[in-house]
Amino acid sequence: MARLLLLSLSPIASDPRVMRQYEALSAEHEVHVMGFGEHPSGVFHFTSVEQPQASRIVVLRNALRLAFRRYSTYYWQHPQIRALEKAAAQVPAGFDLVLANDVMALPMALRLAGSAPVWLDAHEYAPREFEDIWTWRTLLGPFFDATCRDALPRVARMSTVCTGIAREYQRCYGVPVSVMPNCPERQSLSVQPTHADRIRLIHHGAAIASRKIEVMIDLMDHLDDRFSLDLMLMAQDPDYLAALKHRAAPHSRIRFIPPVAMRDIAAHTNGYDIGLFLLPPTNFNYLHALPNKFFEFMQARLAIAIGPSPEMQALVTELGCGVVSGSFEAADLAAHLSRLTPQDIDAMKRASDLASQRFNAAATRQWLRDEVRGLLADRACPVH
Repeated sequence: MARLLLLSLSPIASDPRVMRQYEALSAEHEVHVMGFGEHPSGVFHFTSVEQPQASRIVVLRNALRLAFRRYSTYYWQHPQIRALEKAAAQVPAGFDLVLANDVMALPMALRLAGSAPVWLDAHEYAPREFEDIWTWRTLLGPFFDATCRDALPRVARMSTVCTGIAREYQRCYGVPVSVMPNCPERQSLSVQPTHADRIRLIHHGAAIASRKIEVMIDLMDHLDDRFSLDLMLMAQDPDYLAALKHRAAPHSRIRFIPPVAMRDIAAHTNGYDIGLFLLPPTNFNYLHALPNKFFEFMQARLAIAIGPSPEMQALVTELGCGVVSGSFEAADLAAHLSRLTPQDIDAMKRASDLASQRFNAAATRQWLRDEVRGLLADRACPVH
């Protein structure tokens, strides 16, 4: 049994990707977890990292460090990194492997690992994550690019969420990257029949302005009275959520419903007909999005309606589980939806049912377990 450190600058209990890593690896190893928030249920070794609130002075100082390319000072004096360093002092050293989630955690992971290998799981393409925002392009983007150039050659393994992001890391930094998709737990649910006079659309996720959720609200202007839309949104940006509610107010067929725990999403949405995600590519990561919700639509046995986002489009086309519009315009996707019969939607639901058996957390857990086992074996038996 090896001793592993799982590191993430996120609220661990509500980070499904990190929790799936723990569930995969704790079956065979002693896994220590470090991250924000309360002690997650079922995690035996957990060290909480304080989540400091940066003052205006700290924010300004960090911006100046980024502007003058003082990246090392910015990183090691960053309040989150200092809090992580303080938490790490409580954990006995001597890990056999450190698994870092996201590039921001990587330099600290390399320091804590010593001579042990480090695996980086990059949830996004860090240098262009929010490139639609000017301050990101000019300050944080160059910082993450510099961090990747320095740190990625020193990782033993690297994974990310989809092929497009993996290829970009490989192209820019010359490192091999594996793909580990964001697949949720498999759910034992049945396909629900579609009614001819009532077609229920559902979108769930965080209310983030760059996702342009208002386009999905505008979609209802182009659909007839058979269609209704429920939005199950987490208030990540309360002002934006309020603006969405105001925009949807004239629509009697749009509802905002309370969010449920991630583990309950598939069962809660099984009675809908179509999972909707029209995501304009406002940045590189949105162009290559392959999110949890896409696979949750499958687990809920829903037809899937999307724009031409290449990662999602490839799977919808291969599996026959939904419709893909030719553009990210609301009217375009509405035209595709309007042509669907209940029989078409039911066939797509059955395709999602089949896909749910392939795209689920059990498969990704086994892959991660096997890869870590191989990496530890290589370290134990080095080739001379």
